[in-house]
Parts: sequence; C-alpha cells; structure tokens
Amino acid sequence: MAMEIHIEAVQTVSPFKVTEPRQVHRVSVADPVPPGVFQRCLNIVFYYNQVADEDSGWLAAGWIKESLARAQAEQPALSGRLRRGEDGRGDLEIVTNDSGVRLVEAKIPVTMAEFLDVKEGDKDAGTQLVFWKDIDEQNPQYSPLLYVQVTNFRCGGYSVGISCSLLLADLLFKNKFLKQWAEIHNDLVSKTEAVARVPTFYFPNLKKTNTSPASFFPSSQSKNGGQTMVFTSKTVYPAKEVAMVCIEEAELKTGRKIYGEFCLFSRESTQVIKVESVRNEVMVQKHWRLSSEVEDSSWDDLGGNEVAFSEGNKPAHASYWFGTTYPGGEGIVMAFPSPNESTTEMNIILAFPQ
Repeated sequence: MAMEIHIEAVQTVSPFKVTEPRQVHRVSVADPVPPGVFQRCLNIVFYYNQVADEDSGWLAAGWIKESLARAQAEQPALSGRLRRGEDGRGDLEIVTNDSGVRLVEAKIPVTMAEFLDVKEGDKDAGTQLVFWKDIDEQNPQYSPLLYVQVTNFRCGGYSVGISCSLLLADLLFKNKFLKQWAEIHNDLVSKTEAVARVPTFYFPNLKKTNTSPASFFPSSQSKNGGQTMVFTSKTVYPAKEVAMVCIEEAELKTGRKIYGEFCLFSRESTQVIKVESVRNEVMVQKHWRLSSEVEDSSWDDLGGNEVAFSEGNKPAHASYWFGTTYPGGEGIVMAFPSPNESTTEMNIILAFPQ
C-alpha cells in the first residue's frame, strides 16, 4: 500500500501578543547525561473522524494557525528557544523570546482506517504523522521546541501530531495546555460568523496550482521498539525516589530486569528544569514506604482523550511515544505534578528500550 506522505505547507506560528516580561527557564543538569538526550521529544498523535461534509484537516489547520497563536500566551515557553547562558558557554536555559511553533500541513493517500491497520504491524508508521527536527547542539537558539503536524487522510479524517522537546513536555499535561488550546480553538470557531467559517489561513485557497507539493518523510525518528508506562504517586516525594520505585514496578510487570541508565526530567521550580541520571543498579532493596503510594495509570488519565478541535469530536484514537532512538540504551523518566489541582499526586511517565 502506497503511504508516502506529502508535505504541503510549513509555517511558523508566533504568539498572538508579545511576552512581557521575558521568562527564563534554567536547565539544571545534576549528573553527566548521555549525548543527544536534549534532542529527544515526546510525540502525541490524535486521530479524528470527519463529522461533517465541511469538516477537514485543512480547515482544522487553518484555525490552528490562529488558535495556537493565542494558546501560546498560556505557555510562552513552548514558543521559546533553548540557548546557552549570556556568555554562550554557561548552563542551558529556555528563554520565552516568542520565536514560535512550527505548523506543518500534510496529506497521505490512504484512509484513516487503512493507516491504523498498517500501523498495527508497523511500529514506525505513526512517525510519518509527526514532524521533529533534532535541536542543533551547536546553535540551539534556532531550533523550535514544539512542532504541530495536521495530516489529511483520503477519507476526510485527519490527525493532529504534536512533537515537543522533553524539556517542556510536562507543560502539555501538568498545566493542561492541550485542553486549554482546544478550548481556545473551539471558542474562536464558534464566534465566527457561519458565512465566514473558512479561516484566513485555509491552505487550499492559498495553494499555487502550478506547483507540486514536496514529497518526503519529514522525520527520521523511530519508536525503536520501546515500551512506555504511566504511573501515579499519591504523594509527592523527591522525583528521583519515585522514579526508582516506578522502574522496579515496571520490572515486576514486564517480568524482566531493566538494565541501564534512565534520564529523569522534573522541575525543581516553575523556572528550573532538573535533569539527572537514575541508575537502577543502585537499588539494593525495594522502597516499601513508597511502593504502596505508586499506582498504575494511563495516558487517558492525563486528559489527552478530551482534546477536541471540533466541538464534541473527541479523538477516535491516540498514540504517544518518545521520539528518536535510545542513544546509549538509556530510558527516559518524566515526573510532574498531577494536572488535577485538588490532589498532591505526581504523574510519572517511564520509557525504556525493549
């Protein structure tokens, strides 16, 4: 089956208003980390059925150009850039400089059902529905930290693929950015007069008919056969201790020893992102005090299944994975407070190579 994706347009979506004052999120590296770890990303793909004749990914993308600009005001760090300290040699930091998010519009010559059937047997098929370009380690200030790709299927259904740097991926869930963005999107569309429901940035109206779209695979990343698990800790203990317990829980559930090193991403504060190593060989005995606080969870519990870019049209399917390969065989742990403000729980996302 021909599944070559066609990239039709690439745009930059800048924030609707200037971020004042500028914010700086410092990246605190507690231990030596494997090379390339800051190039890693979290990928999310939401699949949507066509619910009306006038519904399409082209319309969704046009409105996303406008809604995403407004949503970035809620989380300006997502439109920022990674850089070294002022002298160019210091610690890494993310500055909210309003450089914007990349928006990619694409089409693929299969129906959504056909694609999902193929995806069942080809673990890397879904990587076509997201766009990610590794952060330039020499000049990180030019690399976007968030990409959005809207892909149109032949049946009229479409997908919204999101790729976010691991340094900021917790903001998608902890601060409910995805939910806020969808709400802004639907509010924007509902307030538009029905006769003018075609957005300003509606690609079919802007496309030059005498040119042919570029045809290429936008991402070289692979799912690499990795496995992902989601846990909830009832109490917020030091993230490193909780991560160690979750690794042990994953070993019990998979029935095998998970060797190697994990790279833990957590927040010391709202302005400091902490990156440190977790080595499971140092766990001599189980942390019984903490193990009773850790429970299984799922991606759905983080609210992704509620993200609807058309009123009432929730995702028919969703997939999540950490992009690129595991450079040194290491795994990834993300730890962040629960988006449920009425609790003191912590969410832990654990990814490790098969």
